[in-house]
Amino acid sequence: MTPHVTITIDGANIRAAKGSSVLDAALGYGICIPHLCHLQYVSDIGACRLCIVEHADNGRSKITTSCTLLVKEGMVIWSHTEKIRKLRRNIAELLVAEAPNSRAIQDIAVRCGVKEVRYPFRNNDCVLCGRCVRACTGHYGVKAIGFVGRGKDRRVDSPFGVRSELCRQCGTCLDVCPMTIVPCSGPMKRGQERLCGQCEAKMPFAEKTPGFCVACDLGEGFQCVRSS
Repeated sequence: MTPHVTITIDGANIRAAKGSSVLDAALGYGICIPHLCHLQYVSDIGACRLCIVEHADNGRSKITTSCTLLVKEGMVIWSHTEKIRKLRRNIAELLVAEAPNSRAIQDIAVRCGVKEVRYPFRNNDCVLCGRCVRACTGHYGVKAIGFVGRGKDRRVDSPFGVRSELCRQCGTCLDVCPMTIVPCSGPMKRGQERLCGQCEAKMPFAEKTPGFCVACDLGEGFQCVRSS
């Protein structure tokens, strides 16, 4: 039998499997913590930073990504404080500016309360979330793609820019990529990027209770792993 621990998230006492992440515990209980780079069954790296939470550590409040934070007995977590919501909203806004043609990111921005984008649009086709790399490496054990370069030159590519013989052409990297799901109205042309906002009408209840999962359609864009 898998040992369990009891933690508190936003005032709710939750039993979670020992060794699981705070994010998985929250989603399993029905508490919505927005996330993008998280994938089931592979190791998390906290790349997108959307799933940040506050937790008490030696009497001090710390902010960290819930996907990389493992549960401990008696742990106290706050996932939707005003500080967290403000930081998360800014992260989501930056992601929309980076890749406005991703419906997954547009959906997350609405879920995080983004009303406008104050940053210049870059219209990139990758936000370096690492979902494709970890699916290829962690789930299938194949290292056909990976991160190359540093800083602004960092990107996902095959070794030496040549398709690896290890690639099975299974298409999993495309299936998990948030950039393959375009906005409902179709791709935006360069210079016409904007915050879509078409799904905003679906979220009035979520705005009133941001931590409560409303089983919204927005999960379609980024494969939310919330348990039913």
